[in-house]
Amino acid sequence: MKTLYFECNMGAAGDMLMAALLELHPNPADFIKRLNEVGIPNTIVSAETSVKCGIKGTHVSVKVNGKEELTADVHDFIHEMGLEHSHDHDHSHDHDHSHDHDHSHDHDHSHDHEHSHDHGHSRDHEHSHDHEDSHNHEHSHDGHSHSHGEHSHSHNGLHEIGHIVSHLSISDKVKENVVAVYNLIAEAESHAHGVPVTEIHFHEVGNLDAIADIVGVCMLMEEIVPEKVLASAIHVGSGMVRCAHGVLPVPAPATAHILQGVPIYGGAVKSELCTPTGAAILKHFASGFGNMPVLTIEKCGYGMGKKDFPQANCVRAFLGND
Repeated sequence: MKTLYFECNMGAAGDMLMAALLELHPNPADFIKRLNEVGIPNTIVSAETSVKCGIKGTHVSVKVNGKEELTADVHDFIHEMGLEHSHDHDHSHDHDHSHDHDHSHDHDHSHDHEHSHDHGHSRDHEHSHDHEDSHNHEHSHDGHSHSHGEHSHSHNGLHEIGHIVSHLSISDKVKENVVAVYNLIAEAESHAHGVPVTEIHFHEVGNLDAIADIVGVCMLMEEIVPEKVLASAIHVGSGMVRCAHGVLPVPAPATAHILQGVPIYGGAVKSELCTPTGAAILKHFASGFGNMPVLTIEKCGYGMGKKDFPQANCVRAFLGND
């Protein structure tokens, strides 16, 4: 059976997951060209080679009106403001998405993550009613891309996101998957903030860069066509992250809600390694979480976040047969 396995030792952001899957695609350049033609407003996606701890992989960048989201780990914010002497937070993200997610990153990862975990963790946070797929996401995560802070991008609710997605030049199946991922995020934000789903505004995850991360992942899943999708336990990171509502613990409340029923763990990395976008993508597509099964591997993809850690900041995607 054709099986896809995500190794999330450094979390997950939307941009990092997209980058890992892109390395499994037979024609990455053509895919990026087609993704840029589906109709996401004012948004350009690009892919570039990235090296983390001597390992070569791919980093996906999403620019909206020519700008890429960054991540906002509290440690980074303290450093920017010259407040190191009064805090001991250590650093952090998406990222993609990407963990930078660059969780971006972000997560997006990005996630101001670098939606990457750049985790790009790319761009990714939605934390919500007032808020935003690398660590920065998806999203950076520290490579996630997506940022938790104030955004210049517009904030979208589920209705606006549904409107954008309905007009994209993508298959009905991809549209269904994109909306399903957003529904997971909206339900989590609703629970975390105690407001109806209809009142949720994705200040972070709802930004166009997060839409690009989620659409890109859903398109790649349709084209790679795995019969089974599995993932490892997810390293969520630790510490605090700054978002539209203030400073929140890692994993952020929405991320923690999405990951109910999923094995997770923290650790020495003080950064948001798993963004809401990364968590929702994995929760939607993966049918199981745990150790890698016995697989005959055909391809392995490395999705890099933006940030640098002692550990290689990446999501690995293995495609093979069990």
